[in-house]
Amino acid sequence: MKLFYIVYFLMINSFFAYSYIDPGTGSMLFAVLTGVISTLFFVGKTFFIKMKTLPFWVNKKEGNIISDRKKYVFYSEGKQYWNTFKPVVDEFDKRGINCYYYTSDEEDPGLKYKSDSVETSFIGKGNKAYAKLNILEADICLMTTPGLDVYQLERSKGVRHYSHILHASDEVTFYKLFSLDYFDSVLLTGEYQKKSIRELEQKRGTNRKELFVTGCTYLDVLSSEVETRKSEKISDKPTVLLSPSWGDNGILKKYGMDLILPLVETGLNIIIRPHPQTIISEKNILENLREKLEIYDNIEWDYKRENLDSMIKSDVMISDFSGIIFDYWFLLGKPVIYTEYKFDKRAYDLSDVEDEPWKFDKLNEIGIKLSSSDFNNVLDIIDGSLNNKLLSEKIKNAKDTAYQHQRNAGKKCADSLISIYNALDS
Repeated sequence: MKLFYIVYFLMINSFFAYSYIDPGTGSMLFAVLTGVISTLFFVGKTFFIKMKTLPFWVNKKEGNIISDRKKYVFYSEGKQYWNTFKPVVDEFDKRGINCYYYTSDEEDPGLKYKSDSVETSFIGKGNKAYAKLNILEADICLMTTPGLDVYQLERSKGVRHYSHILHASDEVTFYKLFSLDYFDSVLLTGEYQKKSIRELEQKRGTNRKELFVTGCTYLDVLSSEVETRKSEKISDKPTVLLSPSWGDNGILKKYGMDLILPLVETGLNIIIRPHPQTIISEKNILENLREKLEIYDNIEWDYKRENLDSMIKSDVMISDFSGIIFDYWFLLGKPVIYTEYKFDKRAYDLSDVEDEPWKFDKLNEIGIKLSSSDFNNVLDIIDGSLNNKLLSEKIKNAKDTAYQHQRNAGKKCADSLISIYNALDS
């Protein structure tokens, strides 16, 4: 990395040392030069990884390493995705089909999975994991990680088929640009997601992927947990869960006390659950809010990794543009109030799709919008949401669209992967 900055500095200085360029042209050339250097950096990084793994390929070619080809490999970046993989692993285990679960998280619960059919392994983090995945030998590799063949994660010549499994019942176009372009198949949560994938394939000229509607595995896991947990009511008063995202559109940063103070002064029970990234990136904002709210005894702060307890306790959620909105609807069928947001789609696949996203339509149709001018009337808006009998039917319709094969996703995923394997040699 130091070498990158040294080369960058020398090139910039030598370029401008003997010439004068007007500011407009200079700015353009600077941007071009930065792009070229960034490209060279990533190319060099890829070359370095390949050089590190060169002894493996040499030994393999000379017959010193016996190929250890696996039929099914599942790769997870971290413990947060175990609920996505667990129903699939369970189904393979039930059928007695050997599979391998690799993870980049030493705390991944999947590492404790005990079965004669399932082998689990921690393969390191970051580039260490990518180096191993880039020489993987498998018939099928299933992963939640997007961006195959875009940055560090390259297609291994030893893998015959790459499949991506969605870890949310959300729009596929809310991934960063080109995230799914080079997968061979995608396991979808709902039929509605197919249209945008086909549109992107046509516009970009990429290969046509196999698309399987298998349902949402992690929602299946959470649905079972919701049934086993009893709701712990704080009091007879309604409980409001304030569950914002982070960043410029996040409630805590954008509105802060302008919204929270009227909300707290309703006298209702308030659970504030900051986004995990808020604790890291917006620590000062969070500490300032906590200090101002110390005098109120109807506030509970939730920093737990899992959000299910707070969701079950609450009667209504206030959020912004967080993906938790759909979890709340589909798992609990409770109302959601959302604040105004601005979404810059330029860095996402969404920017190359013509139609308005299904997610936006449903948010406008089912969610209850809370404008900043209505903050002082938030109690009336909450009461209205709790007594809106039409919401239940709208939530059910959205759930049936985005979360198909409910409670059966593990089986559908296994069926799809097995059908892919059976077709590889046909």
